[in-house]
Amino acid sequence: MAVRVEFKQYGGSEVLELVTFEPQAPGKGEVRVRNEAIGMNFIDIYYREGLYPVDSFPAGLGGEGAGVIDAVGEDVSGFAVGDRVAYASVGRGAYADQLCLSASRLVHLPDDISCEQAAAVMVKGLTVQYLFRQTYPLKAGDTVLFHAAAGGVGTIACQWARAMGVKLIGTVSTDEKAHLAKSLGAWATINYAKESVPERVLELTEGRKCPVVYDSVGMATWEDSLDCLEPRGLMVSFGNASGPVTGVDLGILNRKGSLFVTRPTLKHYADTPEHTQAMSDELFQLIREGHIDATPRNRFALKDVRHAQEALASRALMGLHVLLP
Repeated sequence: MAVRVEFKQYGGSEVLELVTFEPQAPGKGEVRVRNEAIGMNFIDIYYREGLYPVDSFPAGLGGEGAGVIDAVGEDVSGFAVGDRVAYASVGRGAYADQLCLSASRLVHLPDDISCEQAAAVMVKGLTVQYLFRQTYPLKAGDTVLFHAAAGGVGTIACQWARAMGVKLIGTVSTDEKAHLAKSLGAWATINYAKESVPERVLELTEGRKCPVVYDSVGMATWEDSLDCLEPRGLMVSFGNASGPVTGVDLGILNRKGSLFVTRPTLKHYADTPEHTQAMSDELFQLIREGHIDATPRNRFALKDVRHAQEALASRALMGLHVLLP
């Protein structure tokens, strides 16, 4: 028998249950992956709480992981039993010791990248890839604002920015998180619990502000983010940690400098198997070269998923985290 995490109603961590199930054979175009590590992301909490609705109950959690293929269905090419693979944004259900996935969602995992590294970084690393390389293609010397710089995506962003020669200004909530972000490559940090973000950005950029702001916080930082953009700058709102941005007055974009805004998501960038593998290969190369440290800072047993989710929701965790079956 195999095990997975399910929930039958929205709510706190108490709704999560570890259940056993009979493993199924992969269907046409699918493979079965035996997870060796599972990624944790704040979006998992959004689904558990109902901010993002699920199609039906009982529902699973988790969208990224890494492991080994132990069964292959019909009409699958390019993958075989024994292959090491990783995956990201596959819907819900990765919180399990094994699961069946469409082969089109998998990438080959190089031998020199561990399953823990891959599971910890796939969603976060590919998110930074599309943010920095596609949504707004950054170049050396650019100065950008990145909220939650000590979080999972933020710690990858700090390192990637340093590798590109980009000056990343990271917002954080504590001095400890500021130290972490700076140690990973942030050019400057702003402790929003003590400082005005727009005022500090104005000082740090000598009045120029930033051409792009990357904001995963949402409602609480929307206005401040707009105030940190130079004329015709791009607001990239890619998360809702404080709640969704609603009731937007388009006129404010005009008043604050003919600004642009986008609400991207990974699946619209990692949109083909070839593109996803290419994005992943770029991420793996940065890890291989030592530019990005993908080692998880926190490891939780899958059976302790409630505790893991509580720790994640508390925002006390920094860096990358994984669940281990």
